[in-house]
Amino acid sequence: MSDIIRLLPDSVANQIAAGEVIQRPASAVKELMENSIDAGATDIKLIIKDAGKTLIQVIDNGCGMSEIDARMSFERYATSKIKQAKDLFAIHTLGFRGEALASIAAIAQVEMKTKKIEDELGTYIEIEGSKIKNQSPCNCPDGTSVSVKNLFFNVPARRNFLKSNNAETRHIIEEFQRIVLGAPDISFSMFNNNRIIFKINKSNLKQRIVATFGNNYNERLIPVKLKTNFIKISGFIGKPEYAKKTRGEQYFFVNNRFIKHPYLNHAVNNAYQELIPKEAFPSYFIYFDVAPKTIDININPTKIEVNFQDNTIIYSILRSAIKYSLGKYSITPTIDFNIEQSVDLPPDYDNKPVKQPSVHINPDYNPFNIELKNKFINKESSRTISNKKNWYKLFEKNKEGNSNELENNIKIINQQEDQPIKQISEKNIFEKTNNNILQLQNHYILTNIKSGLIIIDQQKAHERILYERFIDIFKSKKSISQQQLFPQSITFTASDAELIRGLKKEIQTLGFVINELQNKQNTFVINGAPADIPDENIKELLEKIIENYKKNQTINTDKKINLALSTARNMAIKPGKKLQIEEMKTLINELFTCKIPDVSPDGEPTLTIISTDELDKRFK
Repeated sequence: MSDIIRLLPDSVANQIAAGEVIQRPASAVKELMENSIDAGATDIKLIIKDAGKTLIQVIDNGCGMSEIDARMSFERYATSKIKQAKDLFAIHTLGFRGEALASIAAIAQVEMKTKKIEDELGTYIEIEGSKIKNQSPCNCPDGTSVSVKNLFFNVPARRNFLKSNNAETRHIIEEFQRIVLGAPDISFSMFNNNRIIFKINKSNLKQRIVATFGNNYNERLIPVKLKTNFIKISGFIGKPEYAKKTRGEQYFFVNNRFIKHPYLNHAVNNAYQELIPKEAFPSYFIYFDVAPKTIDININPTKIEVNFQDNTIIYSILRSAIKYSLGKYSITPTIDFNIEQSVDLPPDYDNKPVKQPSVHINPDYNPFNIELKNKFINKESSRTISNKKNWYKLFEKNKEGNSNELENNIKIINQQEDQPIKQISEKNIFEKTNNNILQLQNHYILTNIKSGLIIIDQQKAHERILYERFIDIFKSKKSISQQQLFPQSITFTASDAELIRGLKKEIQTLGFVINELQNKQNTFVINGAPADIPDENIKELLEKIIENYKKNQTINTDKKINLALSTARNMAIKPGKKLQIEEMKTLINELFTCKIPDVSPDGEPTLTIISTDELDKRFK
């Protein structure tokens, strides 16, 4: 039997490695920009076309490379940052594996121009599918320019699995933002199809965050700072009232390297406990400064996952630092943010003199003073009796001026037809009567049928009505827009702006009339909106629709269904809104004309029926 194990050719091995390192255009952007940072660049420019599928170009003013180094940089395991195995635990740079350029060159057409400051001429290299096509001297500026063309041209299966241009562009923007936030001392710019997306100058950390995500973040951030013997934590967290429904701006950096760490993410969420809803996510930009030997960043080809030697201690320190910042800025009671005894305290507390605890007592206090005890009991008893005697006054207040309305609301009509719920949808349940409807706690709508009582959740019912209405609009492509008397402008983050561009046609079908401002980045002007929307709520509504859309992307891949669901959820009547009788009648009638009246778009019930038999049992 012949031998079956053999070595793979370098070209095949490089393509396999490329599948681990370069998963999509954003991966190539990450690797190229990290190399530029490690080259000491102070200005880095990113240019993409067709979401990086046609072109990815990174230009920097770093140290450049010699002719030999330029050629060696495309070899696998070639790096200037590691000489021996122990260097893996003393890494201060970003791109150290020596796989990036080799992997990119295996699946794309790559051109590089590079020149050292002290050299007169630079080096030009052209590679296609790991094969050198050309290498020659050239005139070029100091630094390095790498152009990646036709990514995955020789791996069509991988190229076919790429998402739409808008989706891949958002991934690139997300990767760009991670790089930018990790290097505030470097200027960055980004161009997409000859349109400028970012122009960010060198700045401090807070200015960098604001420049990346918009001016509205200037008032949303709370500083975090804590230093111990083995770790330094700094950065900013978002105020609880600005928590979002999606995991948006959540960033951890270790020695200026972006990482993902679910365990530490839990520490942040735990610090916000009871400050934000359960399904909301706070923003944070947390930077850890630790000794390189205490972390392992070589556990994943993308270098995003990191292992700490002392995860539990760092968890406690991070949680305490965030709770302390929230308490210091009066977000929550200070008593909740005492730093745990097991955690090293900041140096500011180490030098404070230790005070002996003291207990204050009242020497005149006598727990056996019968006269004082009876006086207290009589006072409380009289208050309780007084309240019981005056119980009817609670109802008199409600009765004054509202007796007619209350009587009309709770009047029960017993002559209504007894029909199943599916049949009720076929006719107006108010055809024969009025005044058979009541709103409970400004949340539920109650009305009767002969067999019992229907209780309707006003928000979920309205969501079902709006959802089916928007689906019908998408099918007919006919919508009604209301012109705005005063057009409003709204600025999105770069990622959300790209999402808006991809959904512009569908958003306009729903009735929004929006146009992008050419003289201001990622800013749109709203000239029209669907009818029945107050002018002052349009900006907030559109932001919430986008947030819900992003949240539902993993569940609903169909853009129109997702957008209809997100819009219905945010335009629906919310609990707490008092409705007039006619509004409740209209809501119920429209609900029972829906195709699926008893289920909300989320699959939750819109109504429930309590039968007369069930009510009888409750009173026995």
